[in-house]
Amino acid sequence: MLVNLTDVFTNEGRMQELSVPYEPETFTCQLGTYSIKEKTPVALKLSNAGQSKANVEGSVKLTFNMECGRCLKDVAYTFDLSFSFRALSPDCFDDEEESDEMEFMEGYHLNVDELINNEILLNWPMKVLCSESCKGICKVCGKNLNDGECGCDDFVPDPRMAAIKDIFNANKEV
Repeated sequence: MLVNLTDVFTNEGRMQELSVPYEPETFTCQLGTYSIKEKTPVALKLSNAGQSKANVEGSVKLTFNMECGRCLKDVAYTFDLSFSFRALSPDCFDDEEESDEMEFMEGYHLNVDELINNEILLNWPMKVLCSESCKGICKVCGKNLNDGECGCDDFVPDPRMAAIKDIFNANKEV
């Protein structure tokens, strides 16, 4: 969704509050594609910050379907995003340092979807869990251990003792 900022850039003291829809139904990144279960409209507050400059503030709440990092169960994860930055009109943009801020601008228009996608990536969690006490899945049979024990042998020998074990096995009489 593109929002025209021409009025805000050209009128000193101008302020606008808008509610803009976030249009995508899915979010795709290197980790995969995630469906968006719930979303609120993007609340934008645009204000003039001088000749050809505008302050952009906003917030949005998105709920994604994600997998638990331990047991792979579906989890609803909510992003409560808030952002603010200064936008410059194309006619006054000449500073290399501010090029990061301008990647959301297409001429005199703000690309809201790209802005929100960037905020999602910046706030992406390291790991999503269904609960803090999630036990994960069995390494042997793959059963979800939150549903109960599977009965598999979970003994893991100490790898530092492998050399001694080989000596005993080599001298074992048959």
